[in-house]
Amino acid sequence: MKKFEATCLEEAYELATSEFECSITDLDIDIIQQPSKGFLGFGKKNAIITASSRRRRRDNRRPKEQKFRKKDIKIEDVSKKIEDSNRRDEETYTSKTYKTEKKLNSVPNVESKEEIFDKFYSEADNKNEISKIIVKKEAQEIITEVKEGLRSLFEDTCYGIDNIKVEFYDENTLYIEFTGTDSALLIGKEGYRYKALSYILFNWINEKYGLMLRLEVAEFLKNQEASIHTYLEPVIETIKEKGNFKTKPLDGILVHIALKKLREEFPDKYVAVKTNIRGDKYVLVNEYRSKEQ
Repeated sequence: MKKFEATCLEEAYELATSEFECSITDLDIDIIQQPSKGFLGFGKKNAIITASSRRRRRDNRRPKEQKFRKKDIKIEDVSKKIEDSNRRDEETYTSKTYKTEKKLNSVPNVESKEEIFDKFYSEADNKNEISKIIVKKEAQEIITEVKEGLRSLFEDTCYGIDNIKVEFYDENTLYIEFTGTDSALLIGKEGYRYKALSYILFNWINEKYGLMLRLEVAEFLKNQEASIHTYLEPVIETIKEKGNFKTKPLDGILVHIALKKLREEFPDKYVAVKTNIRGDKYVLVNEYRSKEQ
């Protein structure tokens, strides 16, 4: 350690760095005395420090001798270890790949929204087949049970429903009609309530009796059919000329009506409900394409 004295600490630090020819960060510094100006020249004190260079101490250290143990290494042993390691890595990778492929292949097929929607509204060829778990009943018995169920559903509501008509539209379709002062309220804005009610009743009737449903509320279905049929008249002519067409975006019940109408008009064409990127549904009519094409 070497002592340095100056009027302030900064000057003392400069003296130390000049002496050891290094940066202040390479110095170990101890402050012996803080500088003081005193009062009117009395009691004035200089800054006193002691400093030493860290770099010199590092240079003075003797490096330790590194001792290496001699060991006989055969190139054959090294090659064998590398080969065994590569073989284990390859077996592990193959095993993981097989398990991953097996897991991916075992994922069950999930129907798309369009397929589910098509099945809900489509006139399937096997719709006449009733599941074995469905107990076959007489037509009048079914009508009576459905009427009783609907009466129980609406008896505690505030809607003024004068009459609920239930009859067979055809041998596979049950026709339900709501009439009364408040029947139009069952339609809702843009037919939202109608669609919800139709969905609920369809699941009940189809599950229990194996029948399709045609729901009429305050002539809503009749008016919707008339509207969509007017729209489809020029569309049908265009399809006959060009062979294909894509309808404008249609709301739920309108899609159902348009799908049914176009399938009746073009039984030999591909007619299905599709969804665009905005989530709007439309009906696509196209030619069937063979696998060779």
